[in-house]
Order: sequence, then structure tokens, then C-alpha cells
Amino acid sequence: MSCLLCGSYYEEPLRFSDILSLKPSQHRLCTDCYQGFEKVSKSHCPTCFKSHIDKQCQDCKVWAKKGYTVHHQALFQYNDSMKAYFSSFKFEGDYLLRYAFANELKARLRFFKGYTIVPVPVSSERYQERQFNQVTALLDAAKISYQEILQKAHITKQSSLSRQERLSHDNPFSVVAGAPLPDKIVVVDDIYTTGATLADIVSLLKKNGVKQIRTFSLVR
Repeated sequence: MSCLLCGSYYEEPLRFSDILSLKPSQHRLCTDCYQGFEKVSKSHCPTCFKSHIDKQCQDCKVWAKKGYTVHHQALFQYNDSMKAYFSSFKFEGDYLLRYAFANELKARLRFFKGYTIVPVPVSSERYQERQFNQVTALLDAAKISYQEILQKAHITKQSSLSRQERLSHDNPFSVVAGAPLPDKIVVVDDIYTTGATLADIVSLLKKNGVKQIRTFSLVR
């Protein structure tokens, strides 16, 4: 098998679970590349999963003062390897990289039983530019069902905004006309930075009567 990141050939050991399921493994990264990614540390903010802290972080305290209680989970930390991964996947359009973390996403999201998965949308302009939504691409690769009930107006790329600009803006999200709103939703994004994107969506969903809302991202 060829690693999706470095292209080198590697042999993945056959797992007992693969034999039982009669399905091929979905691990698509070699050991060397995979070891460059860091999982969220055991000591992390209990509300947003920020690593290397054993109590609620300052960001979550600020959100709480604004009336938004964070209920977020994440899998990986944002480091140089993850930055390079998203540069290739999200900005250079290497669509095969959607498979890189399929197993991890499927394993974690299955714990949200009774919740409907809702991906963070991209604007139509951004979709035309990239030809895909990176969040739905990740979910599709992991064979996770979801409902696209949100839409987004076109704004400046989040990656080009300052932290203050990300936190001070009008809500660009809206509910798709006629879309059914479940009572329990998990909003899924690719990267959690300031939390502003998810705060906007949670606010919108609450105003529209959704009773329980959790958020999740591949990276924090």
C-alpha cells in the first residue's frame, strides 16, 4: 500500500477486526507519517479539548461570559504535520487525503448515539474554488451519514483573518429553507481555532429550537 502523504510503499499488519469484518483496513498513512500527528493530550480543557491544560481554558471562559457554553471534542492537535496535511488537502486540493483519518473519525463519532451529524458548510464561492467541502469529504471517507441543513454566505477566508476579526463579525450561517431540524445535533468541522465558527452555528441552531447541540472537529 502507498502512503497518501509521502507515497512510500508500506505493509500494514492484518488486524483481527479486519478478518472478522471481511473488509480491508482503511489506514492510509505509513507509520513514519502518522507519528508526525499528535493526538489531543490526556490533560486538556474539559470543554474544548485544548491540549496541555488541566482546567477550563481562558478561551472557553470568555465564551461563557458571552453566553456560549462550549461542548466540544477533538482528535488531534494542530502541529506542523497537520498544517502540511491541510495545506495539501484543503488548499491544494489533494482529494485522496480525505481518507487519512477515516478510521479515527468513525471510531469517535459513533459515540454520539442519537445525535444527527451536521457538517459545517462552505460558501458556494468557496465550493467553486475547491470543488469540495473538506468536512463532508472527511465524513464521506469515513462512511459517516450526515445531514446538510446549513448554508454559508461568502466571507473572507478564515485563515486570512486576524484572531480579533474572526471573533468580531456577523453570523454568515443560515438554515437551509425547509430543512428538518433534529432535536440533537453534533456539528462537525475540520479545525477548531478560536471557536467563532461553531459559536455562530450553535447560536443559530438554538434560535431555531434545537434542544441539544455538541460540536466536534478533527483538529484543535
